[in-house]
This record gives sequence, structure tokens and C-alpha cells, in this order.
Amino acid sequence: MKIIAVIPARYASTRFPAKLMQDLGGKTVILRTYEAAVATNLFDDVFVVTDSELIYNEIISHNGKAIMSIKEHESGSDRIAEAVENIDADLVINVQGDEPFINKTPLEQIITAFQNDSEKKIDLASLMFEIKDKSEIENPNNVKVITDQYGFALYFSRSVIPFPREENVGVRYMKHIGIYAFRKQALLDFAKLPMLSLEASEKLEQLRYLEYGKRIKMIETSHASIGIDTPEDLEKARHLV
Repeated sequence: MKIIAVIPARYASTRFPAKLMQDLGGKTVILRTYEAAVATNLFDDVFVVTDSELIYNEIISHNGKAIMSIKEHESGSDRIAEAVENIDADLVINVQGDEPFINKTPLEQIITAFQNDSEKKIDLASLMFEIKDKSEIENPNNVKVITDQYGFALYFSRSVIPFPREENVGVRYMKHIGIYAFRKQALLDFAKLPMLSLEASEKLEQLRYLEYGKRIKMIETSHASIGIDTPEDLEKARHLV
């Protein structure tokens, strides 16, 4: 199984413009993310795919591999699908460009799920971890996911799901971590499908997969990601390098 990692990297960001080019301990955020992905030694190849010449040149100038997007894209999955269409790969891992502290363990978990999927029931896989703090559960910036008894996603939402009509029934609240692993064909199929109402409403691209009947295997991990969404996040991250 040939496994590649692709890091979608938009220059513009609603909450924190140009965040990927910010300095983080002497290196840009995107370069640290790229180097961290390479350092896991889990992938046959690692690419940054971007709409920005600044980001492209940042990676290339440090002997990395980068691909310029040809078209504008609604989502990271669309951007990756365009980039990998002519790249030989069985499994494509989407690593977020604003998560420079990549932990190897959950990536190994997600790859193992595919290696054990002899019947090819999994179209894509992603990560989740339990949250217990009420403010975390109610925060719309934290995407929650509910699964069936076999660990396949039923729905993702910025709202509280499930709604706690009855308490003390053993419900656990799971936060979605936006790292995905796709079978290449599922990713290419995704890019050809128009956005439907659930994705448009929640602004969550993973809902497109569910709306079209794709199966998303959720892997529970204890390794919470450290993303950089705001200037405050960047300041915290600077204490970790």
C-alpha cells in the first residue's frame, strides 16, 4: 500500500490571515508542519498543495515538495483531489497545515485501520477524542461527531450532538480532529460531487461524504491536536518549540 501525505495550505484565512507564514521559533508554521510530517517516516511522499506562491516557494526553497493549485477550491479535499489525480498512491492522508506538532501515534492508528480493512468497507477515516468540559462541548468551533456501534460516523455538527435530553445515559461527547485518510478513488469521487445542503449549512466538508453514502471510520485517540487558528494560539505554540 503506497501512502502519501498531502498538506492543503491556503494563504488566506478568515480568522487569522497568513497564519501559515507566521514565524514559529525561527521557521514558518507551514514549514514546521511539512518537516513534522516527513519526520514521522510513515509516508512514501509528502506534498504541500497551495494557492500561494509565497507558500510554494517557502517549501521548495527548503528542498520540500509543493504543488500549486490550478483552480480555486471550496474545501481542502477538493484541493487535494486535484493535486493527487496523477500521483501514484493507494492511501492519501490529509494533514492540516496549521498543526505543526504532528503526533505519530494517531497517524499510525489511522493507517492501521485501512491495513486491517480487508473487505474495503472504509472509504475514509478520521480521528476523534473525548471532551468533557461543558464549554468545550458547546463551543461551535469544536466539531462534534457521533458514530454507530461499529465506529462509523453518523453525523458531524458544530451543535451539541447528541442533545442531552436525558442525562446519565452514558453518552460521550467526541470532538473531531480534522486529519483524514482517504482511499484515492473515494477522494477523486468526492471532487466530482456537488455540495449539498448539510455541508453548505454547517460548512463541514466531511458531511458531503455522508450525504452521498460514503463510510467514514472514526478512530478514537487520546492525542489532542494543537492547531493554530488565532494569534493567541500562535503565542501558545511559541512556548512549545
